[in-house]
Amino acid sequence: MKLDYLQALKRVDEARGAWVLHGQEPLLEQNLIDAFRSSWQKQDIERQRYDISSVADWKTVFNALNSLSLFSTQLAIEVHGNIKPDASSLKLLKSYLQQDSDNLLLVVMPKQDASSLKTSFFQVIDANGVNVSLVANYPKDRQQILGIEAEKLGIRLANDAWQWLEQHHEHNLLAAKNSLMRVSDTFAEIDVIQVEHLYACLQDQSRYSTYDLSDALLQGNLSQSIKIFQYLVASGEPMSLILWSLSKEMRLLMQLFEQPQNALQIGIWKTKVGLYQQALRRLSPQTFLAWPGLLLRIDASIKGFGHENPEHLVLQAISSICGKPLFH
Repeated sequence: MKLDYLQALKRVDEARGAWVLHGQEPLLEQNLIDAFRSSWQKQDIERQRYDISSVADWKTVFNALNSLSLFSTQLAIEVHGNIKPDASSLKLLKSYLQQDSDNLLLVVMPKQDASSLKTSFFQVIDANGVNVSLVANYPKDRQQILGIEAEKLGIRLANDAWQWLEQHHEHNLLAAKNSLMRVSDTFAEIDVIQVEHLYACLQDQSRYSTYDLSDALLQGNLSQSIKIFQYLVASGEPMSLILWSLSKEMRLLMQLFEQPQNALQIGIWKTKVGLYQQALRRLSPQTFLAWPGLLLRIDASIKGFGHENPEHLVLQAISSICGKPLFH
């Protein structure tokens, strides 16, 4: 049977037989192992750990699975390593799985490639055990996982704050969780965490940030905007986070143009309303029409599609927001 992280998390208490966890997400691995250990303690299940450094170690593991101590009725064997059982140990694994035992063999492995997942060991696990892939490839999955972490901390994030958090950490779930812990401690009294709270809490000591870029754009200061953009690129700021900042400002400006009386309702902070209104005075409806297509081209170029240079396209976007387009 194959399960993902969230499905596995719901079945921890009933886990029996053989489970294999594998992947490259340390947060998911640690959360699941912690959940298993907590469940074993709650159910008075004896736990033993083995680290596999050679194929021969597997025989020790299966001997242990078949020999309960005098004080235990159930046993959980936790195995760590990247060495799979050989043919003789696979026979022991199949024999163990046929016993319908209440014991649990939990194997924790690093990320496996496609060929490894087709080996005899994984075929046996897929047919008779549980195969848990510790990955979160899609934004929806990552937000759902981090949503659970936020719930544990008693905080809620606004939608764009989720997007900012993911871009800021370039999909690193463990780093994102650590940031949630920091923002929870820093803004314990805030009902809904906004992007500004995350930024205030997580900003590093860089000379410039994407927030400085946003301010320069709204002020129409083209030379300062280009200077900040070049600094961000040189300091390794993810291009996707720069794009996120540009698209956010474009979206807010287009919404304010259509709803000039609803600045606060569309998400503009009270102290920034004047800046956005000032920016609108130098922009035309024709400018707005070109923005969605330009953003799509930047996104595609960052992802390696097409032949356009993402930095050149971002400069076009910057000059356009400043009201000084490079091309007419």
